[in-house]
Amino acid sequence: MITKQRRHPDWLKVSLPAGTAYQQVAGLLQKHHLHTVCSEAKCPNKGECFNSGTATFLIMGAICTRNCGYCNIGHGVPLPLDGAEPDSVAQSVLTLKLSYAVVTSVTRDDLEDFGAEHFYQTIRAIQALNPNTKVEVLVPDFQGNRASIQTVLSANPYVFNHNLEVAKVLFKRVRPQGNYDLSLEVLSLAKELDPNILTKSGLMVGLGESVDEIYQALCDLRQVKVDIVTLGQYLQPRKELLPVEKYYTPDEFIALQTYAENLGFSSVFSGPLVRSSYHAGDIL
Repeated sequence: MITKQRRHPDWLKVSLPAGTAYQQVAGLLQKHHLHTVCSEAKCPNKGECFNSGTATFLIMGAICTRNCGYCNIGHGVPLPLDGAEPDSVAQSVLTLKLSYAVVTSVTRDDLEDFGAEHFYQTIRAIQALNPNTKVEVLVPDFQGNRASIQTVLSANPYVFNHNLEVAKVLFKRVRPQGNYDLSLEVLSLAKELDPNILTKSGLMVGLGESVDEIYQALCDLRQVKVDIVTLGQYLQPRKELLPVEKYYTPDEFIALQTYAENLGFSSVFSGPLVRSSYHAGDIL
């Protein structure tokens, strides 16, 4: 269903991407045939991040096997994995001199291990070329497969991130191929398999949930011992996707942050333009 896009309030206005650093990062990614979630998901912070010389790498192609109602990334039948991609990502991290790298992916339900080995190879390639760089992975749910989660953890990422994305009441409409309880199980399994790993998750707000439903999602994340949480405003990437039901004000995001901090998260990043990988290293 096509819906009319609403005009954003003033606190969500950002500058158009431009500048020398922006062009350098964009050129580097193009040179190595790499994708970023910044571009594919139409992140509003793309200009800021590229201008600061960083990006969130999107591995395993730009076609997802799932079709979520909020996501701008294309869906369909993905291409085969690129065996050179882990080394290309690692080289880009080296060129950009990143002290903190975030690697995410499309969901690859078509693969036997759901892409876990490709995550492993990418993490290891980054570590080999950049021994002082911390690596955060933002993974799909791997359909809850324990062996796939273990494979990723065995590469020793610094942070294991899996986004809950939305309140439970919205899952059937917003993430029809996902499962709220399964996502919580993924985060719980990560802690069970490696009690020392930092776990992280993120929530979008503005899709029709109530504040109490946000509170419940935050409580559920703490129940499975998630350490770090991000909260940001959902923005409709294109008119074919789900509309914004509510724009939360900066003061409302402060209230959500206070609630989350009182639950005991070690780090909370809450604001209209916050995204899961936005200033990821700074949160720590």
